Amino acid sequence: MGRVFDAIKRASAADQGGEQKRHQPDLERHGESPSVPGLPSARQIEEQLPSRSSFLSVSHETAQNSASSAHTADIPGGLALPGGKASRDAGATLGAAGAARVDGFATYDISPARVEPHLVAVSQPRSPYCEQFRSLRTKLLQAGERKQMRAFVITSAGVGEGKTLTALNLAWLLAQTDGVRALVIDSDLRQPCATEYLGIDAPIGLSEVLGGAVRPEEAIVRLDPAGLYLLPGGKARDDVAELLSGPSYARILTDVRRMFDYIIIDAPPLGIFTDANVLMNRADGALLVVRSGKTRYALIDRLLEQIPREKLLGVVLNRVDEQFDETAYYYQRHYYNRDRGLTEAKTKQLPGERQEEVALVN
Repeated sequence: MGRVFDAIKRASAADQGGEQKRHQPDLERHGESPSVPGLPSARQIEEQLPSRSSFLSVSHETAQNSASSAHTADIPGGLALPGGKASRDAGATLGAAGAARVDGFATYDISPARVEPHLVAVSQPRSPYCEQFRSLRTKLLQAGERKQMRAFVITSAGVGEGKTLTALNLAWLLAQTDGVRALVIDSDLRQPCATEYLGIDAPIGLSEVLGGAVRPEEAIVRLDPAGLYLLPGGKARDDVAELLSGPSYARILTDVRRMFDYIIIDAPPLGIFTDANVLMNRADGALLVVRSGKTRYALIDRLLEQIPREKLLGVVLNRVDEQFDETAYYYQRHYYNRDRGLTEAKTKQLPGERQEEVALVN
């Protein structure tokens, strides 16, 4: 049986009475962001953010078959990784970053001190957690070379599963690749929160572009030092399905394809809204983000059937408790500690913090 989908089965809250799962305490956060009535705010969603993630590479055979028959599919492997604990309020510094203009775009200097702590490409670039996103970046670059894939949708089974942070981490690392111009489009217009996680105040975005108030190039901002470009979500609204399925969004995507090498689209949750299906039809590839201990295995099964076989690149599994491989364990304990200037054979553990490991499935 494929070890990766075994991990999903064990880690997910399965319908058929699974194992007891360990859950970490919720992260204490404060403040609220604008939201659409009836939906949780970005701050409430962040309270449930995963502490760890795993990238599961899914073959075409896996996409063609359902997750329930994944034991017959070819699944190359997966990764489990740690994440840092949120120790500050990312929203407290909104507007703190000043914007200059470079090449006609408003430019923000992104600081590790201002971003959401789980944005590890900025806050913890040497961590094993960030290394997992580099592995994911490599997969996307390879897909771009082999299959001419350039626009990718990042969606999730539900809210609070880490898709926006996955999109931002991945895009930040893509932008650091030599010769690559990368753009993130915050298309989750019911709850746009990319700017909040980045610690910037960019109120004009996709919502205003779709409404005809501004052109795309007037809303796109540049994020330094990575040189990543972002089309923020702008004002939250509830007519998202109509906007994203209309011709205006298609024209925007056509325009930005001419301007950028890679486009990462932060889409609404596939398990709740139909918008993600519309966006996947217009993109070249898709990644599904799920959370262990929360996403039901039957739902993963159903969502994998919705994603076109030729577009599914993989599944990102968040909040993994599995410890798989001694080699990766040694990598964390030795090399990561060496980078941080530690000489001890064991990572120092903060009071009240559970020690986490990194593991690799081959």
